[in-house]
Amino acid sequence: MNSNKRFSIRRFAVSTLIVIGLGLLPVFQTALYATGVTEDRESILLQPIIDQADTGAVIRLESGRYAGPVLISKALTLIGDDSVTIHNEQEQSAISIQAEGVKMEGFTIEHHGRQPAAAVQITGSNNEISELMIRTKGAGLLVRDAATSVIRNNTIEWAGASTASSSQKGNGIDLYNSHNSRIEGNQIEGVLDSIYLENSRNVTVNDNRFMQTRYGIHCMYIDGSSVTNNTGEGNMTGAMIMGVKNTVVSGNTFRKQSSNVHSQGILLYDVHQSKIRSNTVEGNRVGMNIAESTDNEIYDNGLIRNFVGIQMVLAEGNQFTKNRFVSNVIDASTMDSKDNILKENYWDSFQGLDLNQDGISELSYAINPFYEQLISRNAAYQLFFQSPGMVFLSDLHSEGKSNWTTDESPQMSIVNEHTDVSETSGNFGTDARNVESRSSTVTIIGLLLLGLSASTMIYMGVWRK
Repeated sequence: MNSNKRFSIRRFAVSTLIVIGLGLLPVFQTALYATGVTEDRESILLQPIIDQADTGAVIRLESGRYAGPVLISKALTLIGDDSVTIHNEQEQSAISIQAEGVKMEGFTIEHHGRQPAAAVQITGSNNEISELMIRTKGAGLLVRDAATSVIRNNTIEWAGASTASSSQKGNGIDLYNSHNSRIEGNQIEGVLDSIYLENSRNVTVNDNRFMQTRYGIHCMYIDGSSVTNNTGEGNMTGAMIMGVKNTVVSGNTFRKQSSNVHSQGILLYDVHQSKIRSNTVEGNRVGMNIAESTDNEIYDNGLIRNFVGIQMVLAEGNQFTKNRFVSNVIDASTMDSKDNILKENYWDSFQGLDLNQDGISELSYAINPFYEQLISRNAAYQLFFQSPGMVFLSDLHSEGKSNWTTDESPQMSIVNEHTDVSETSGNFGTDARNVESRSSTVTIIGLLLLGLSASTMIYMGVWRK
C-alpha cells in the first residue's frame, strides 16, 4: 500500500511539472524573442515595407525585430524607438542609402557583417542620421561622395570580440569626399578610429565623445573644416590631424592617451595655416606633437600632466602664444624646428624674474632639445620614457643653448583665457595642497619611526650592558 502511494505521489508530481512547463513555454518564447535570441523567420522583413512606401513617406516602425539588409533608393523618413531593432547577419551593409533626402531616427541596428561592411552606408547627399544605437562587428557609418550629410547624436559600439585586431575592426564614422557635412553629438567606443575624415571640405566635427579606440579623430587631407568641443579618453591618440589646411581645432579635451609609445593627445602632421586653440591635453604620453607643420596659430591650450607637453620636429614658422604648461615631466622638446615664435606662455617649471610687475618675465625660457635628439639617434631609448634619469640628464644638457627654441616673454602666472582650462588649473592648487598635506604626514611619520628606531637602539645598547 505504501509503495502504491509513493508511486501515485511521484506520478502526480511529474504530471504537475509537465503542466507547469507547458504553461510557461509561451513565456520563455516571448522572453527569447524580446532579448533577440530568435531566428530570421521570426523577424519582420523590412525591405517590402520600404518598397511599398511612396517617395517622401514617413514610416513609423512598430515594436519588433526587422531583418536586413535593406536598400533605400528614394527619399523617405524611417522612425523607430528603442523597442525597434534592425538586425543584419549578412556580409553586406545592414542599410544602404543611395537616395537623397533620407532621414533615419531613433532605433537600434545590430550589424554582424564583418569589415568592410557597415551598419549604414550612405552614397546619396542631403541625408540625416540621428539618435540611432549602432552595434557593429564591422564599420558603423560609411559616407561616400555624399555632400551635406548630417550625423547627429548616435551611439556606435563595437559588438565583436574584445580581442579583435585592428584589421578586423571598422571605423565608427568614416567620411570620404563628402563636403559640407556635420558630425555632432555622437558617442563612439571600441572601434578602430571613431571619426575618420578624408578628402573633404567644410566639415564640422563638434561635441562628439570617443573612448577606447585607435584614433579618436583621424583627419586626412581636409580643408576649411572645424574640429571643436570633442572629448577623447583612453584612445591611442586623441586627434590625428594630417595633411590639413585652413582648419580650426578648438575646445577639445583629450585625456589619458598613454597606452603606446606613439600615444599623444593631438598630432599635427603636415598641417598649415590652421588655428589650434583652447584645447586641453592632459595625462598623455605627449600632449601635442607637431611635425612638418608651418604657419599655424597655437594659442591658449592647456598642456597638463603629460610626459612631454609639446614635441616639435621640422615645425617651422608657427606661433605659440599664451599656452599653459602645468605639471608635465618635460615641458617641451624640439628638433630641426626654426623660426617659431613663442611668447607669453606659462611654464610652471620656470623660475622667471618680473622686475616691472607686468606679469611677464624679463628672463627668457629656452626649450632643451636633449630628449628629442636622444630618441632620434636611437628610438629604443623611449623604453626609459618615464625614468627619472632621463629628466636628470636633460637638466645637465646645455650644449648649443643659444640656438634653442626660446620663449622670450614667459608669463609669470596662468592667464585665464579659457574657462574650462582655468577650472582645471584651479584643481591643481587643490592637488598641490593635497600632495603637500600628504608629504607633511609622511614626514611626521618618518620622524616618528626614526625616533622609535633610535630609542630602540639606545635601549638595546643599555640592556646589553
